[in-house]
Amino acid sequence: MIDENFLKEQKKDCIILAHNYQIPEIQDAADFVGDSLDLCKRAAAVDKPYILFCGVDFMAESAAMLNPEKTVLLPTYDARCPMAAMLPAEKIREAKEEHPGAAVVLYINTWAEARAESDVTCTSANAVKIVKALSEKKILFGPDANLAWHVARNLPDKEIIPIPSDGFCRVHVMFKREHVLEQKEQHPEAEILIHPECKPEVQKLADHICSTQQMVNQAKASDSKEFIIGTETGLIYKLRKENPGKTFYPLLEKAVCRNMKMITPKNFQEELKERKNVVKLDEKISERARASLDRMLTLSG
Repeated sequence: MIDENFLKEQKKDCIILAHNYQIPEIQDAADFVGDSLDLCKRAAAVDKPYILFCGVDFMAESAAMLNPEKTVLLPTYDARCPMAAMLPAEKIREAKEEHPGAAVVLYINTWAEARAESDVTCTSANAVKIVKALSEKKILFGPDANLAWHVARNLPDKEIIPIPSDGFCRVHVMFKREHVLEQKEQHPEAEILIHPECKPEVQKLADHICSTQQMVNQAKASDSKEFIIGTETGLIYKLRKENPGKTFYPLLEKAVCRNMKMITPKNFQEELKERKNVVKLDEKISERARASLDRMLTLSG
């Protein structure tokens, strides 16, 4: 359990941001819980000297870029995103040489050194909007190939080239077509909300393709009373908490990101007290990557 008196005292000079996939105790302790885009926007408006970021590495890097005068902390350095590791900076430079004139759009689930090579960052919530706003017709897009497919499906006039060709989130690729069909048979009235990191065969069966925050918004706005949720199971807690009159079924119970779950009440409280896991970025890389992130915030409104 997280000590409420301790939490109240530590929050005097520290804001706590948590991703939707965090465990319930961490979500309840946070000042704000959201998806990558929401957390970016909140990080850009921070008014306290410390930010404790409860998410994986690339998210904390975004907060550090947007707040160079603040101290960004992670409860544990072990919370690293495997998909971000699939696209090192040198792979982007190679792709740019192979496709001169192409715009480089990188999913925010990418390390700072990679984003420093991009023209603009995007999230799952705004990827289509960002790519559509660009004048270039040829787009190098990475690292998630399924999100690249989603963008290409919505923008047939653009040539979307995924880099790498097989980048993926190991949680979202767990979902299969038969999982959706089984859940739909069990819950025929349920609305199906699917994350765009899922395979095309799964996306095609969705009623709505949504980022995690878009799932939250859709659940609130919809007249439906039941929902099948195709993303990491941590979101279910927030959906149920904010929609007590509605029912949510995880598409797959075992769809858990163990990297997100590396943040625990124990290391959370230890970091709030000790403040030792500082997110540090190379100044030149951070400046270049921030330009890509700033452009995203401008284009996404």
